[in-house]
Amino acid sequence: MAALGTATTPAAAPGAPRCYNRHPRPRHHIAARRNRVASARRLDLCASASPSPAVTAPDIPDEAVEEPLVEPAAETKLRKLACPICYYPLAGSSDQSDDASSLECSTCKKSYPNKQDYWDLTVSVGSIEYSESMPAATELFRTPLVSFLYERGWRQNFIWGGFPGLEREFEMAKTYLKPTFGGTIVDASCGSGLFSRLFVKSGLYSLVVALDFSENMLKQCNEYIKQENISDERLALVRADISRLPFVSGSIDAVHAGAAIHCWPSPACAVADISRVLRPGGVFVASTFVADVIPPVIPVLRIGRPYISQITGNNTFLSEVEFEDLCKACGLVDFKFVRSGFYIMFSATKAS
Repeated sequence: MAALGTATTPAAAPGAPRCYNRHPRPRHHIAARRNRVASARRLDLCASASPSPAVTAPDIPDEAVEEPLVEPAAETKLRKLACPICYYPLAGSSDQSDDASSLECSTCKKSYPNKQDYWDLTVSVGSIEYSESMPAATELFRTPLVSFLYERGWRQNFIWGGFPGLEREFEMAKTYLKPTFGGTIVDASCGSGLFSRLFVKSGLYSLVVALDFSENMLKQCNEYIKQENISDERLALVRADISRLPFVSGSIDAVHAGAAIHCWPSPACAVADISRVLRPGGVFVASTFVADVIPPVIPVLRIGRPYISQITGNNTFLSEVEFEDLCKACGLVDFKFVRSGFYIMFSATKAS
């Protein structure tokens, strides 16, 4: 994706001497030079497929949050996708149109279909006899009813646990994500696309990947996109397992996961794969429920936590210390966080 902006020529300072060329070049020479410059710029855009260097926060002006930084490049957004089995780029993904019926891995020859609402890049897609059994919490969000209710009251109720509300959460996330503006962000476990749509509207990223395991959540996300007349030029909807992300290693600038980790079957596997796909200097930002405010009041919950995890199939209660330790174990450093009640938002950066 191309960074926004056309270079503008600064106006001459008042009183500055003007230079005149006594032998002006023929017009066809000037046109040829412009063509060479344009060709060089196109080559720069093609080279953007390789991970870009980290951008430090001081290099980004304050107004960058308010104004769009990027615009879609001519190349297809499918070039970011890879096989979730072998992690090689999908065959022809760099030159296929976004409405192609399927993508194929050139290594393992597995085909991944376009479901119209989203791309299905799960490992088990296409299997006939095999049916994957997922934890109860994961299956709950795959149901049409919960997917329909999620943005119609379900997510808003998280305020009881200390969640500051969607707008405030988004502003906090942008603060952490600022060094990655202009790149590609994956909104992991995006649900109905609450944050995915905000990232697209903000214009801060060249590509937003709305990723979830729930087919019905992605369908709801697509419906909201149509209702709000949001362009999908910078948006891709992908169904995938959070522990088998369909991206080439080191190809993603940022990963965001809002109110999601407590639903992941294995946070350790998920964070490890997030670290794999992030480029050096890439940022992982997540919000979820935290547990270490509970034991002083109800100590039995700490004792019973392993049994709760076995029953529900997920690690619902993790502490702030556990989150930091998990990030460090997966090569994510510079751990930062804010907390309120049961709510925590943290960020970590992929080590260079």
